[in-house]
Amino acid sequence: MRPAGILIAARGVRGFGDGFTALLLPVYLTTLGFSAFRVGVLTTATLLGSAALTLAVGLAGHRFPARRLLFAACVLMAATGLAFSQINTFWVLAVVGFVGTLNPSGGDVSAFLPLEQSLLAHAGAPSLRTHLFARYNLSGSLMAALGALSVGLLVPLRAVTGLAQLTLIEGAFAAYGLLGLISAALYRSLPDAPVEADAPRTPLGPSRRNVYGLAALFSLDSFGGGFMVQSLFALWLFHRFGLSLGAAGAFFFWTGTLSAVSQLAAPVLATRIGLIRTMVFTHIPASLCVIAVAFAPNVTVAFALLFVRALLSNMDVPARTSYVMAIVTPAERAAAAGVTNVPRSLASAFSPSLAGLLFSLTPFAWPLVIGGSLKITYDLLLLWRFQKVRPPEELDP
Repeated sequence: MRPAGILIAARGVRGFGDGFTALLLPVYLTTLGFSAFRVGVLTTATLLGSAALTLAVGLAGHRFPARRLLFAACVLMAATGLAFSQINTFWVLAVVGFVGTLNPSGGDVSAFLPLEQSLLAHAGAPSLRTHLFARYNLSGSLMAALGALSVGLLVPLRAVTGLAQLTLIEGAFAAYGLLGLISAALYRSLPDAPVEADAPRTPLGPSRRNVYGLAALFSLDSFGGGFMVQSLFALWLFHRFGLSLGAAGAFFFWTGTLSAVSQLAAPVLATRIGLIRTMVFTHIPASLCVIAVAFAPNVTVAFALLFVRALLSNMDVPARTSYVMAIVTPAERAAAAGVTNVPRSLASAFSPSLAGLLFSLTPFAWPLVIGGSLKITYDLLLLWRFQKVRPPEELDP
């Protein structure tokens, strides 16, 4: 299997685990008797830990072979799943969440990202870069959707086995750990020599100003996104509309599938209007939809708005990654990926606690209004600051 295929397959394996754990995490914690605020606190801990590890990989990972770091991350993923399947003390779970790889957001916020993205950027010609990232993100999003759908199997499994729901959820976390070992087996097929051997990884240099500017804006976007991470979104749907676990799983499957498939349109749209405009012009309508969900009178209207949002909200993901990789030198790509991915977990780590507190204080979905508004602000600032910083393929010949 070629390096690009290995990385895309590994992303799918991890995405499946992220899909079912993001949905099961709030159920598991509430079953243990923890409040919505505590769910938010643990979510914050997991995102803060992911941010710290991702930043370390981005800034210092160039000193170590990428494959070795990927193996280490897989071992950590296995240990995280095992710990969550055996422990039910809140503060111990919070510590495990901080040092582990559990992902409550439904997307990928982990130390795997800067390593995989820098490798993938070198796995094909520049003209194929956005297409490769679209396939990479498609794999993760589609498998995350299947992971969310799989939680519906808990009901028939409970009927067949007679096991308690809590026991089955603990088994699901153990399965998450097993997926870490499967990912490690895939990484073994990566070549010993890194695919970017012609451009050794270095810290940020000439591209530092642009990368830090993007990181600041991505921080704002991620802070807004933290108000609606999938685990807390699921908790709100459970309370607001009384959804069953199976219905919620089916809903997140379809929104995840729409989100995944829509990313294939990103390269086509980027070719026509550019990467920055693709990011902004698809993101703003998606954020308006999520704000409108807070005012939805019933579950039908809410689902309709969320389906429209799913069609648009993630089209910026492959465009964003491709843009970052395009405007830095090849040697800086690993560091740039680390620095720009950190905000996805660091800035968003603080807002879930606030969202959990707001959900505890009032039935109105203030987190959706706040999060959507912050994301729109990010889009407008991104267009203003970077519309003239164009990647090589968009420059006039």
